[in-house]
Amino acid sequence: MTTSTTEAPAAKRRGIFHPLSVAEVRKLTDEAVEVTFAVPEELQGQFDYVPGQYVALRTTLQDQEIRRSYSICAEPKPGEIRVAIKRDIGGLFSNWANDNLRAGDVLDVMSPAGAFISKHQMTEINHPEQINTDVEATFVAFAAGSGITPVISIARTVLAANTNVAFDLVYANKAAMDVMFVEELADLKDKYPTRFALHHVLSREQRISPLLSGRIDADKLTSLFDNVLRTDDVDEWFLCGPYELVQLCRDTLAERGVPADKIRYELFSTGEPTKPQGNIGRPVQVDPSADNYDITFTLDGLTGKVASPKHARESVLNAALRVRPDVPFACAGGVCGTCRAKVVSGTFTMEENYALEPDEIERGYVLTCQTHPTSEEITVDYDA
Repeated sequence: MTTSTTEAPAAKRRGIFHPLSVAEVRKLTDEAVEVTFAVPEELQGQFDYVPGQYVALRTTLQDQEIRRSYSICAEPKPGEIRVAIKRDIGGLFSNWANDNLRAGDVLDVMSPAGAFISKHQMTEINHPEQINTDVEATFVAFAAGSGITPVISIARTVLAANTNVAFDLVYANKAAMDVMFVEELADLKDKYPTRFALHHVLSREQRISPLLSGRIDADKLTSLFDNVLRTDDVDEWFLCGPYELVQLCRDTLAERGVPADKIRYELFSTGEPTKPQGNIGRPVQVDPSADNYDITFTLDGLTGKVASPKHARESVLNAALRVRPDVPFACAGGVCGTCRAKVVSGTFTMEENYALEPDEIERGYVLTCQTHPTSEEITVDYDA
């Protein structure tokens, strides 16, 4: 396996929705389902992906457009896309999907995107032969709850592709009944007994080892690193789950001298339930004679302009959606990165960023759902 700076295939295209039929809905736990979408041959190029990426789903519920992003939970395979959807308390889309989604239903699915991918060359649907299997590599992942979905895709792929790969997974859940993909994880352990180590941590059930019982806090994490995992012998780390766990792992790894460029992370929530959740933009009334920001944006080679009232404090994305409904976005909470664009001119503030890498920010990229103008005029390019 060789280190590569090649961008993922989805990073080279803008996210576009395509209607896909549901081929299968499989129950994973009492609170989660795996949904398989059939991808017709003519769209397979649009749905090529690298393990760890996600798709956004779009439908209409209660007379409003709903968008949600979900990680792809299977290794790349032509003709299908699989995601796992876990119920959220009060979650309009997740509860509807668990209760009502059936084979034959059609949803709009955006072409895959996301940067939660290995910096080592991994397989994609169209180019599986690109993997170099001569180099040894060690991976460690921390996942919690539905954070397992991109991680299991990554683990399956690298373990199958390279007999020199070792993979440790620490998977946190409340109880055994909450463990998603329990059979698939057991199969991986049986298939790769010397290369795949699985550590289930249950916060509300007592396990034989005290280290694997209770919440993962700073003390438990220190014990895991001292007794189970060697931080100095890991090529790449994958962290996926709620903000508190991901940030704790990042901070602890930094304290132990692990370089930031070895750590990939993705949040499934920011821990702030008041944040927007990927619906259509909020309505804003514009008075052309009032004090406005002038926002210019380029998308698919076309330039759009919109005035944004200074008092409204709306984001660049929200303003753009008022004149161009196909502007790409999914979560609208600074987590997924779908609304990424490059600032060409003007100044701004960006409230949250859980998706962009430091080098992307240095090159002028922003999450437009979190970006607010501070200059009279601002120009962004979604095509950059």
